[in-house]
Amino acid sequence: MLAEAIFTGTEMLLGQIVNTNAAYLGRELAAAGISLYRQVVVGDNLERIREAIDDARRRADLIIVSGGLGPTEDDLSREALAAALNLPLVEDPAALENITRYFAARRRVMTANNLKQALLPAGARALDNPHGTAAGVFLEHEGKIYALLPGPPREFEPMVADRLLPLLEPYGARREVIFSRVLKIAGMGESAVEEAIKDLLHGDNPTLAPLAAPGEVTLRLTARAGSAEQARELIRPLETAIRERLGEYIFGSDDDTLEGVVGAILGGRRLTLAIAESCTGGLLAHRVTNIPGSSDYFLGGVVAYSNEAKMKYLGVEEETLAAHGAVSPEVAAAMAQGVRRAFAADIGVGITGIAGPGGATPAKPVGLVYVGLDIQGKVKVQRELFIGERENIKWQSSQSALYLLWRSLNQRVKI
Repeated sequence: MLAEAIFTGTEMLLGQIVNTNAAYLGRELAAAGISLYRQVVVGDNLERIREAIDDARRRADLIIVSGGLGPTEDDLSREALAAALNLPLVEDPAALENITRYFAARRRVMTANNLKQALLPAGARALDNPHGTAAGVFLEHEGKIYALLPGPPREFEPMVADRLLPLLEPYGARREVIFSRVLKIAGMGESAVEEAIKDLLHGDNPTLAPLAAPGEVTLRLTARAGSAEQARELIRPLETAIRERLGEYIFGSDDDTLEGVVGAILGGRRLTLAIAESCTGGLLAHRVTNIPGSSDYFLGGVVAYSNEAKMKYLGVEEETLAAHGAVSPEVAAAMAQGVRRAFAADIGVGITGIAGPGGATPAKPVGLVYVGLDIQGKVKVQRELFIGERENIKWQSSQSALYLLWRSLNQRVKI
């Protein structure tokens, strides 16, 4: 079954709200074995919504429209579907009951414009909505299935799970599932990753798709099968082949984060960590402490922005700063050593760099970052040169520090 989704709401086009319904719907349809091929967003305009429905039904078996089921004049999804299919709108007793029950339970007076929500295209059935006044709409017409669902996530998500998906089972939903496995890679760019696996990218089932994110690359392996276990079996040989080529760069899978993986290693080995940051301004410590249980291994951090703070709190020598500058491998190493000593930790990390947009010189451009690592007295410094805006450089610097720490803990970098 092929599906397309139409999300209505001018506020999404203006960037005033984030369309979380799209991500939720994609996950749920995939789990039900329904292929979602296209998503579009249109404003609160009758003709544009009608055109979107008319366009989608030329390609898809299932057309889902989210939003536009309220009582106001700019709620136009019912009217648009009726116009696209040349059907009249008729009052539906079940939809009317949904509205009156909602107001009665809250001891509120129903206004006349709420009666609009009881109108459905002829032949459609109302989908009960216990969380709001807008009943959903389910219609099979000329071999196509149409579903109108309320826009607010607290109404949309239960209606998808409890109303729509069960109705779709007789049409083939859940006869097979779409299962994805995600591998997460750091230390390699997207082009290098793709070059290493390009002969694996053209499979049909399972499929393989790379996606770049700041500081990492993800590989999505997706299979279609009769069950999740069967899909996993289809994916397993492909994952094995990828790990044989890129295993030293794959730090995790699915919901893993680099800070979570590093934290698990530190906790498992009973190692402690302290962090000294300059250009990242505490971002690395923030990421580390976002992991539950991080108090077992994270002792503390210092944001030493000025040279004076580096000297006073981390013991960086004034001569080192004068000779090499704050952004240098020597200072990154001294920061890592200093913070490890200050907190009596097993591991110290030091980050210094130029996040921009100012402060650069020809010899030290924006994006130049040094990450120092001191593991029980053995010191290493890594040089990076990032491109992007200030926030992106800070994030990639923290990612680089975590990646260096991960590889070192796995003894993949000599210290």
